[in-house]
Amino acid sequence: MLYNSQTRKKAEFIPLVPGKLSLYACGPTVYNYFHIGNARAFIFFDVVRRYFEYRGYEVTYVQNITDIDDKIIAQAIDEEISFHKVADKYANAFLEDTAALGIKPPHHQPRATDVVPQIIAYIQRLVEQGFAYEAAGDVYFDTTALPSYGSLSGKKTEEQLVGARVAENLNKRNPTDFTLWKRSKPGEPVWQSPWGEGRPGWHTECVVMSQMYLGETFDIHGGGIDLIFPHHENELAQATALSGKPLANYWMHNGFLNIEGEKMSKSLKNFFTAREILAEYDAETIRFFFLSKHYRSPIDFSRELMEESKKALANFYAALLSVDYLQNKASSNPQECTGQDGLANLEAEFTAAMDDDFNSAKAIAVLFDLSHKAKNQAETAPNRLAAAELLVKLGTVLGFFQNLTQRLSATLPDLSKALVELIVTYRSEARANKDWQASDRIRDDLAKLGIEIKDTPGGCTWKIKE
Repeated sequence: MLYNSQTRKKAEFIPLVPGKLSLYACGPTVYNYFHIGNARAFIFFDVVRRYFEYRGYEVTYVQNITDIDDKIIAQAIDEEISFHKVADKYANAFLEDTAALGIKPPHHQPRATDVVPQIIAYIQRLVEQGFAYEAAGDVYFDTTALPSYGSLSGKKTEEQLVGARVAENLNKRNPTDFTLWKRSKPGEPVWQSPWGEGRPGWHTECVVMSQMYLGETFDIHGGGIDLIFPHHENELAQATALSGKPLANYWMHNGFLNIEGEKMSKSLKNFFTAREILAEYDAETIRFFFLSKHYRSPIDFSRELMEESKKALANFYAALLSVDYLQNKASSNPQECTGQDGLANLEAEFTAAMDDDFNSAKAIAVLFDLSHKAKNQAETAPNRLAAAELLVKLGTVLGFFQNLTQRLSATLPDLSKALVELIVTYRSEARANKDWQASDRIRDDLAKLGIEIKDTPGGCTWKIKE
């Protein structure tokens, strides 16, 4: 069940082609490093892609890179370099930062400047069919020519007044008409077109790139909620005008991110790039923070919440350490753990949560249940290990545990596990001999090294302090 922004209700997902998913999510406009709010969308649609793959779908995921835009030109002027260099600089940074966030590369990642001929041909078709017109070297989409315009956002053309959201432009026939082709100003990048030298408009770039790889209609179109209008509305308008078909059967949009209760803004000095946050927190902590809230809900960023996310993740790794996961992972079968509260039920709970419009918060609750099972000394060793294996399997669907071996191996930077086990054995012998003074001294010395000892009816256990 997916919430469709266009119908404003949840509906069963029915793919255009059984067993396949066609997914398009808007990528960055590469004029600067992307901010932490953008990261939410990039991470969420990475999870959408991962979950469909987990469910057995053959996924085709397309994400564009907008490398020509007013903001890119302005940045080029500020940095006193060409727009090509600006776009390349920040496109490369985008690829570096998304990789650092553990986001899988899309199957196709076209750049707008690579498809300008296709964009010009698309605009020509709109002009020929009466949906667009040229005025003083610019080309505009005539919103009054499409009765369904506004169906995605719910905004009616007559409700959009000049001076509010719609800027006045005397060359337009209607205030709501939007630009398909922009006449270039002196010193700006240019391409030759039937309407003179110019460059493509943002809304046309995206609709052309999505349909090039996914066809006239595809399954899911996604992005941040701020893109519903005008960007996605205008993409949909162009596609509907030419084909008479919907651009996508489902529209998915993630909610806003605020910074400690306020909208992120450079003027408020609370504007953070993903690169800056990655310097403070690891990728999995950032991912956990976003996924701990439903994707459509607004989320409030704070370092307190980030620290809570960091501690929560430590529980998962503590569970894996408690069963010596790296050494024993190949020796168990998750199906060995059965019964009313067995692993099959927990995996079903995880799937039910994600099937309900990607309720990642509930899915994460299942991961906590699995970590508790893995650490539970009352469970058999095979069951604990099976719980740990399922924890990794389902956590990977959400994008966790990507550097598992490195993470677990690095958990004890200065001590070998064998040495700790040896010391714990000596302490157990001291307790068996009722040498309480030696037992307590070993426990206290290990505590100073960050090792927590716990005596249970089943014996002594240890873990790294969180």
